[in-house]
Amino acid sequence: MKSKYILLVAVCFLLFSGCSLKEKEVGYNQGIYNGSATDTYGGQENIATATVTVDENGKITDVYLDTTYTTEDGKATTKKTLKEDYGMYGSAYGSNVGEWYQQVEALENYVVENQGLGNIILNDEGKTDAVSGCTIKIDALYEALDQALESAKK
Repeated sequence: MKSKYILLVAVCFLLFSGCSLKEKEVGYNQGIYNGSATDTYGGQENIATATVTVDENGKITDVYLDTTYTTEDGKATTKKTLKEDYGMYGSAYGSNVGEWYQQVEALENYVVENQGLGNIILNDEGKTDAVSGCTIKIDALYEALDQALESAKK
């Protein structure tokens, strides 16, 4: 019985020490990191941006994503600023999941919860099934995020 207890303690020690080593290996440096990429969706050439905030413990605490956009009347803005005025939900774009900014918020939350891009795999259309509530093309946002996260790595 005593040997089973010692074995259990040894296994727990290895598991916990292995997790802490892994955290240190994939952790990030404290700070605010930015990335950007060109997004060519919808016949426009826009800039996708990512800002990632990392705390003193090397944890991602905040992610902010947005994309520049020019409205039909020529006004320069961003998709997040437009909110519902972007007009994706229930429109010709065919989104029944949510407006653009809502889908991007799902992606931002995913990155914080998974401490990185995790299991996001993009298909040929630049979309992913890994993020619940996000059905939009995210290839430029992914590239901007990857750039910011690479800058933050220890």
